[in-house]
Amino acid sequence: PSSLPEKKMVFKGLVANKEDANSLILTPLIHYPLPGGSALITFEKAEVAQRIIKMKEHMVELSCGEELQEFDRCRVRVEAAPVEIPVPSALEIKVTQNSRGILVSDLPRLAISEEALLDKLELFFSKTKNGGSEVESRKFLGDSGHMVLTFTQDGVAEPLIERGHIDVLIGRGKHKVKISPCMNGDITNLQLQPSRCPRTVLLLGIPDVLDEEAMRDTLEIHFQKASRGGGEVDALAYVPAGRMGVAVFLEDTG
Repeated sequence: PSSLPEKKMVFKGLVANKEDANSLILTPLIHYPLPGGSALITFEKAEVAQRIIKMKEHMVELSCGEELQEFDRCRVRVEAAPVEIPVPSALEIKVTQNSRGILVSDLPRLAISEEALLDKLELFFSKTKNGGSEVESRKFLGDSGHMVLTFTQDGVAEPLIERGHIDVLIGRGKHKVKISPCMNGDITNLQLQPSRCPRTVLLLGIPDVLDEEAMRDTLEIHFQKASRGGGEVDALAYVPAGRMGVAVFLEDTG
């Protein structure tokens, strides 16, 4: 693709060996657009998918729908194609430290809203007696349980980071939170290479002659039969003509 969407990322983990310090593991979560009149079918075995792709054209009988019982020999022609998706092969990230920001983690689990917790933490860190100063912005980092505080002045974040942990007074209780440097990362180089899904097949040219559930069942029945080159189906997604769909690909651990 010519451009990539902006994505907030939180890197977490424990570095056990020095050799692992510069390694980064990417877990695929790829959104794949599906046109109308198409289906994605994932088989339990890769050799079945490759056999279906090699056959290319398939005649699917439409005999499972009650409204078409009188047309016992009615068939439609669909085309099988491989699914190729771009995956990262090389990634370079330039990391810089936000001189006015701190990363606050190990946040307490309280029976209050996130916004209320942000208010209380901002109030605590805005006081000079607690080592803080006026807060310019605050935000949670997705669902990581971490938050970023940015101060309006220079020289406030460093002493807090050096302390490492701070007891924060919230209500009548004290809670120890962790203070870390706030790092900003920008992707400076991303190289992609096409990768073929070994167990998934794209079916194209499916006419709008059955309702969605009936067509899905018909396709699954057809392609799980060994006599037609098929095999056990793990998953099937169908998009009727005139609509659009999006499939999400995860890491294949099968």
